[in-house]
Amino acid sequence: MTLTHDTPARTDPGKPPAQQASLIVQGADATGIVAAVTAVLGAHGANIVSLDQYSDNPQGGAFFQRTVFGLDNLRVALPALRTDLDQHLVSPFGLSYTLRDLSVPKRVAIFASKSDHCLLDLLWRHRQGQLPVTVAMVVSNHPDVAEEVRGFGIPFFHVPCQGADKSAAEAEHLRLLQGNVDFVVLARYMQILSGDFIESVGVPIINIHHSFLPAFIGAGPYAKAKQRGVKLVGATAHYVTQDLDEGPIIEQDVVRVTHAHTAADLARRGADVERAVLSRAVLWHAEDRVIRNGNHTIVFA
Repeated sequence: MTLTHDTPARTDPGKPPAQQASLIVQGADATGIVAAVTAVLGAHGANIVSLDQYSDNPQGGAFFQRTVFGLDNLRVALPALRTDLDQHLVSPFGLSYTLRDLSVPKRVAIFASKSDHCLLDLLWRHRQGQLPVTVAMVVSNHPDVAEEVRGFGIPFFHVPCQGADKSAAEAEHLRLLQGNVDFVVLARYMQILSGDFIESVGVPIINIHHSFLPAFIGAGPYAKAKQRGVKLVGATAHYVTQDLDEGPIIEQDVVRVTHAHTAADLARRGADVERAVLSRAVLWHAEDRVIRNGNHTIVFA
């Protein structure tokens, strides 16, 4: 169900409104949750801009809600609003929630390797005002893209990562990241992150890969796909967990291919869809449109 006032639900994503916040609520479904949320916001004089909700089973299932609202003097009002949400949502319903001022963009670090199509696409979209984030840094295990990244005015860090022992590189990554970012994007970063790093970094990590997995693992997936005669190529963006490429999926897409396409054609079309899928995943995460629930997601796109 979607409730919308006259105020537009979507604004220019590159320019978050100064007096708007997002409220994410999740927990066990029960009668009266929506009424409780709207009552608390109404009591504080908030104007609901959009409200999206989903229940996987109205009879005792899981409940998810994303509300965007406007409120004058928002930053001053947030502490009292949190107190009332604790009283009216957490205590009676056992729900959890997050409340965020949308005028403060999330800070992201982008990790990349030699393949630059996803990296440069994100930086271009950010420069065009299409991604409501602050790009805190780009980190790469190769120096190849350094000058292009710096041309966007973004700090670039080259952290070599070779061999089986990646502990020194990951220690440097943690030094760069901790306290400086709200999430990490792997823009075709061709290194496997250790479980210790994933646990220690303490922020969500988003990855992008082709959608052949688990088929065509390893080097040259598009050449293998050409040999197999695939008719679709695609991409998957997901959150990173310690189970390689099996984290909660945020977004996927495919494009059709034919027998006439070469392996290079498949790779080019695959790169196109990777860019589109990753940019949507980053945008939706930045706008608090993705709610994780176990190993899957609810996406209010």
